[in-house]
Amino acid sequence: MTTPTIKRNPWSWIPTLYFAEGLPYVAVMTIAVIMYKRLGLSNTEIALYTSWLYLPWTIKPLWSPFVDLVKTKRSWIIAMQGFIAAGFAGIAFFIPMTHYVQFTLAFFWLLAFSSATHDIAADGFYMLGLNNKEQSFFVGIRNTFYRLANIFGQGILVMLAGWLETSQGNIPLAWSITFYLLAGLFLALTLYHRFILPHPDSDVKRPGLTAGKLLEDFLLTFVTFFKKKHLGLMFFFLLTYRLGESQLAKIASPFLLDTAEKGGLSLSTATVGMIYGTIGVVALLLGGIISGFLVSRDGFKKWILPMALAINIPDLLYVWMAATTPDNTILIASCVAIEQLGYGFGFTAYMLYLIYIAEGEHKTAHYAIGTGFMALGMMLPGMPAGWIQEHIGYTHFFIWVCICTLPGIIAALMIRNRLEDSFGKKQ
Repeated sequence: MTTPTIKRNPWSWIPTLYFAEGLPYVAVMTIAVIMYKRLGLSNTEIALYTSWLYLPWTIKPLWSPFVDLVKTKRSWIIAMQGFIAAGFAGIAFFIPMTHYVQFTLAFFWLLAFSSATHDIAADGFYMLGLNNKEQSFFVGIRNTFYRLANIFGQGILVMLAGWLETSQGNIPLAWSITFYLLAGLFLALTLYHRFILPHPDSDVKRPGLTAGKLLEDFLLTFVTFFKKKHLGLMFFFLLTYRLGESQLAKIASPFLLDTAEKGGLSLSTATVGMIYGTIGVVALLLGGIISGFLVSRDGFKKWILPMALAINIPDLLYVWMAATTPDNTILIASCVAIEQLGYGFGFTAYMLYLIYIAEGEHKTAHYAIGTGFMALGMMLPGMPAGWIQEHIGYTHFFIWVCICTLPGIIAALMIRNRLEDSFGKKQ
């Protein structure tokens, strides 16, 4: 028996679907760092454990074809949102326990794998549930709600956790309540999407599709990816462009939270949520909008080097903050905002380069493989970042981060010489 096609207004499900896509990612990548810092873990442990959580997004291309093999995209979305709700509830339950690190990390892994699979299903469903004209119109809307999830997660929720820390006088309880709130929110989203997501005619198991055929097709796309021109330069760019940022991202929040005796800025949890999660994310969005406008006007080739400088040079502000430890919150917020503005401006270059190398046959699969290497470029350098910082201190660590930015700038310079003048320019 086939489900009757029900036409839903895209406004009823796209904003909530992409909010649901963004929230678990920011929980795994950012909220987890702040939570573990407040629960007393060392920077070495935080950076190592949370960097490993990038793995599902790194290897996502390996199992993305098999989402087509079992059930529909709609079914995957509902199931993964249910798993994400369970993941949040599990984290909340075990935070006050004695062996909270092992148990919460296990549920963060469930969260990460469910979120990565949800990404595959949601992005596929977006293309099935909308026609070409609607897809073009809603691409900005979906990105906006994904970013709003970032603001809600690392801004409002972290500020809430900070307020609960102060009002309850119990840090584990504060974070447990915060994650129970996330679990409840995701349970509501799961139920909402269960009834409101449309049933596109094209969202069916593909006939004649077998695991063997999928594996054969995947191996073909993987092999063709490694036959691209200038392969060495391509990997040099993919793995070094964010080499500095990958380490900074793991230590920025602990640095803001750490006491003055440890070289940190002694900010409260709520203040970090406000600075990093609200002001910082808005600056990040603004940087992305500006760079998108400039590239569409002048082309990628003209702006790739300024973007590489923009994502890397503001890291020097962290060197200054670590050396002088300012106690002016507005000054600290301004430094973070400038760094995030540069990051938003410069990160556009990475996404455009992924589009550039994906051109040709197997475009979608090659883009997905490229995003896997992007996640790998964040995961591997992030792992030892905490260990390095604890051995050399915050000031020297941020100097090290600035040294690590040089290969990415060199890679951008080398890529620039091979780009066509018209690529990225609005025709």
